[in-house]
Amino acid sequence: MAKETRERKDTPKEYTWDLESLFESVEAWENEFENVGKLAEEFPKHKGEFTKNSDSLLEALRDLEAVSRSMMNVYTYTSLKLDEDTRLGDSQSLSARARTLYVQFSSNTSFFEPELLTLDEETIHRYMEEKPELKLYTQYFDNILRKKDHVLTAREESILAQNGEVASAPSKIFSMLSNADIKFPKIKDEDGNDVELTNGNFIPFMESKNRTVRKNAFENFYGVYEGLKNTFAATLDGDLKKNIFNANIRNYKNTREASLDRNNIPLTVYDNLIKSVHENLDTMYKYMEIRKRALGVDELHMYDIYTPMVKDVDFDIPYEKGLELIKKGLEPLGKEYLDVVNEGFTSRWIDVYENKGKRSGAYSGGTYDSKPYILLNYHPTLDNVFTIAHEMGHSIHSYFTRKNQPLVYGNYSIFVAEVASTANESLLLDHMLKNVKDKNEKIYLLNHYLESFRGTVFRQTMFAEFEMIINEHLENGGALTAEYLSNKYKELNELYYGPNVVIDDEIAIEWARIPHFYYNFYVFQYATGFSAAVALSKKILEEGEPAVEKYIDFLKSGSSDYPINVLKKAGVDMTTEEPVRNAMKLFKE
Repeated sequence: MAKETRERKDTPKEYTWDLESLFESVEAWENEFENVGKLAEEFPKHKGEFTKNSDSLLEALRDLEAVSRSMMNVYTYTSLKLDEDTRLGDSQSLSARARTLYVQFSSNTSFFEPELLTLDEETIHRYMEEKPELKLYTQYFDNILRKKDHVLTAREESILAQNGEVASAPSKIFSMLSNADIKFPKIKDEDGNDVELTNGNFIPFMESKNRTVRKNAFENFYGVYEGLKNTFAATLDGDLKKNIFNANIRNYKNTREASLDRNNIPLTVYDNLIKSVHENLDTMYKYMEIRKRALGVDELHMYDIYTPMVKDVDFDIPYEKGLELIKKGLEPLGKEYLDVVNEGFTSRWIDVYENKGKRSGAYSGGTYDSKPYILLNYHPTLDNVFTIAHEMGHSIHSYFTRKNQPLVYGNYSIFVAEVASTANESLLLDHMLKNVKDKNEKIYLLNHYLESFRGTVFRQTMFAEFEMIINEHLENGGALTAEYLSNKYKELNELYYGPNVVIDDEIAIEWARIPHFYYNFYVFQYATGFSAAVALSKKILEEGEPAVEKYIDFLKSGSSDYPINVLKKAGVDMTTEEPVRNAMKLFKE
């Protein structure tokens, strides 16, 4: 592990993402910034006019697409640029300007949906008959008409849009505090060297074979968050209150209903997930008991959760070796898929290594016109190889969607977003299990798979339950103090991990470092997506070509249908309890 995190300028170019293919320079970005401003200013010319006939409607839709497309390029570039080094004033400034422009764009286009809803279905169908080009927008129209009761007047929508920048303040404060301003102490690594603790190396420290190292990292890391707990609580409180305000004003019963309705997901999907996981918590308790025995400890602590249970297995996997491993693992998906994987690995889609000020974690991002970029903070561990496979799944999903769908359907719902990423992980693991010779390595990999269930199904469901509890608490007039959040979070850890684990006091503050609590009911989709991915990867391995064909079609579908339907066509019905139950059954086995 590197003793000192490097500066970005010291990272070789081939290990950085190619933002120049989106904008070759800041000057080029400035030109497009200006262009978006003009397009956004001109768009209100359609107000009161575009519903009069089919020609006007088509023209307005095309203008809306043009300004939206350019806006996304301008906004995304600054977001990616800022994530390279969140400390840089120039990048912070570009990002702030893009957010301001986005608010202007939202405000100037906010009249469109309310005005479109003044048309009834009959008129829209007549316009589509008169103008066949409008038939492309059938699913788009259906999705808007579906939400008719929750769309406000044009004036009210404009006011809400203008408030966008203020509303995004809590998540921005969290990001700056957690990524740029927070300072962790140095601790001793396995070799007795002083190493600076960071968001990026915390989990590698948690995987250390040396228990003292793990304990010190755990206590020092969460000690810093504990010292800032009231600030983090106030920030999260502000973000959740924004969501409550939006849900109330749009006539939803609560924030959860408002969030799930965006993608037409029934609330029963969320409820079924928590119910199915609760019914199988005894399996988690048994897993923790096995972990305790395997590690040979009198007490299993929260800092013992990540370290592999198998001793003397060291998967030290340099980046390039990791890429080769992933390509082998994804061979069952066929040539069309692998060609895109190779393109991603060789065309600088990926920003590979950690540097000072870089955003922590990993994600896949980009726009309809850009490469589907991947941010990593790579360390040569097995987990990091699986992270590449995971994010590459997202990026290839984006790639296939954008190549095969028009702009209006050129993205996919967050409900299906975690399916392709997790399917990649399942296939990689299957390949490694089939090819590993050493018994200990095989046990290590099985442990990794069990950890995927723990981390993606159990842990994310715990997050989802926490999110539901704290939102309901606020909606019922409760106060979101640091003490309340920590108590609730600790209670859930006790419930999910069970009697075989010592739930250390430090874990109570973990909520403060989780960015996903600012994503408004996002995390449950990791667990549902994992369950769907387990089912689909099983079909791919057992059925071969027919299942691969259906799967690739799923990746190409974008938002051309509702996410529940897109998944049904691929072969998984998430409105039933079956996918989660089957995943739980596999965990038990």
